[in-house]
Amino acid sequence: MPKSKPVPGKPETLLVALGGNALIRKGQEGTIREQFENLVVPIRQIARLSRTHRIVITHGNGPQVGNLLLQQECCSQVPRLPLEILVAQTQGQIGYMIESTLDNELMKLGLDGKRFFVTLLSYVVVDEKDPAFQNPSKPIGPVFSREEALGLPYATVRTPAGYRRVVASPKPVTIVEKREIRMLVDMGFIVISCGGGGIPVVKESRTFHGVDAVIDKDLASAKLCEEIGVDVFVIATDVEGAALWYGTPRQRFLSRLNPEEARKYLQAGEFPPGSMGPKVEAAIQFLDSGGKRAVITSIRHIEDAVAGKAGTQLTRGDSA
Repeated sequence: MPKSKPVPGKPETLLVALGGNALIRKGQEGTIREQFENLVVPIRQIARLSRTHRIVITHGNGPQVGNLLLQQECCSQVPRLPLEILVAQTQGQIGYMIESTLDNELMKLGLDGKRFFVTLLSYVVVDEKDPAFQNPSKPIGPVFSREEALGLPYATVRTPAGYRRVVASPKPVTIVEKREIRMLVDMGFIVISCGGGGIPVVKESRTFHGVDAVIDKDLASAKLCEEIGVDVFVIATDVEGAALWYGTPRQRFLSRLNPEEARKYLQAGEFPPGSMGPKVEAAIQFLDSGGKRAVITSIRHIEDAVAGKAGTQLTRGDSA
């Protein structure tokens, strides 16, 4: 399928990828009340942005999937569900929470009945030959002792907290519902999709089937940007942007970055694989596919980031 390109004269299409901290902040229990309260911060900004932009929202789901896995470990009375089903469950759960919050914020702006939204269960094709399947690296779910881990029916990895289940994290190849998402955006809908990186599937002949894996949410969002013709890609997280020497006295946040510099810093290990690395990689992928501008920013500064006043702004030709 050919790449979709932005159409001159139409409002810019903005994709906002919400990190897990949009729902659960560090130190919180993660109650539903806390999650709804936390969502107001990004969703209020997105509601205001919908007056001038076409909007797509993607989101993480790590804590929510982790809780479902923990519930399965605590109960042996019902059959365990595979990982792709749990991802689908969280897409519905978080989609409902985003929709409910968005409905309230649009109403406050007098936009109820003028802006429409929909959550789309999304699955993402991965390559069954992806090297990630030979070397699972993504810890998920509850923590086990060494003795408990030895008796589990799946692979585990030792982490600082203890032993955890480990699964593959393959690269996204294509978003299955890209045509539907593009049509809905063109019709004026705010679309919530690719939750948790999407439901991972592989294609066999003319059919798809789920696989035991998780897809990075930011990389899946970048792929969706490419396939539906997004202009501005915002990655909203819990820090102000990408930084050099992060966590040290020399720490310096970058206000501008171009793809060449970003690749150089990635190779030098400035952006670790488990945190900022995938975000920078996703931003580079977006620009390489023809996107105008990517921004890595704080959840609290989404509007300022879209206006070019906050976060790490990545465009072709800019420098740090």
